[in-house]
Amino acid sequence: MRIAVTGASGRLGGQVAALLAPDHDVVALVRRPAGYDPPPGVTVAAADYADPASLRTALTGADTLVFVSSDGHAATVMLHHANVVRAAAGAEVGHVVALSGLDADAGSPFCYAVTNGHTEELLAAAGCGYSLARASVFAEFFAALVRGARHGDEVRLPAGDARVSLVARADVGRALAALAVRPPSNTHHDLTGPAALHVADVVAAYAPGARYADVTPGEYVAALLEGGETSWWAHAYATMLESIRLGRWAAVTGDVATLTGRPPAKVL
Repeated sequence: MRIAVTGASGRLGGQVAALLAPDHDVVALVRRPAGYDPPPGVTVAAADYADPASLRTALTGADTLVFVSSDGHAATVMLHHANVVRAAAGAEVGHVVALSGLDADAGSPFCYAVTNGHTEELLAAAGCGYSLARASVFAEFFAALVRGARHGDEVRLPAGDARVSLVARADVGRALAALAVRPPSNTHHDLTGPAALHVADVVAAYAPGARYADVTPGEYVAALLEGGETSWWAHAYATMLESIRLGRWAAVTGDVATLTGRPPAKVL
């Protein structure tokens, strides 16, 4: 099977390419091939989310695409994702395994929930077979967010008394690789950790000696901007935490175990 992987120079895409390479013809789609050291057995194709022609060329002949999402401003991400979906359809890729989020809803306050929902709609209408991997918040990402919000003996986040089913990045990678070698499911698979954890408990684990302090979104954004964060990322983090506060990332499923044959890792 010829499997193309976008975002292959990143940690998640690189893991997926490495997992698939021993048994399949894996093509890593990267923006700058000259600076990329592929895993053993992986070939490289130049492709840019912003360049539809390069995507179409790189995807020609692929049976399956593992579509790791783009990043940046939401409007840019939506454009990038539309380019990828059109290129996959034009190249007649039979199966697109797309990374999405547990919160994929245009009605969500989270900016990327809107882009995820839009991408899912594009795929459903594109004519390709597809499988949607709706991942919960990565534990590694949330740990960094917690540590970045520490002020003395407090971690200040606008998350209320919320729970979140943090998932290890490696589990998401294994699930994406498993979906890539299956037939299209034409539905979504919710990839979560083994438990819905209280934010206060997550803070205690990831920032020892600090206590969780619930603050307003405005206070959180102001602190990020004062610390040098850009206005866009301050907005993105704040809207994600608002989504968490509303319980949109608390679901727990057995989909990681079903797909991979192993239960998800405990993250605390």
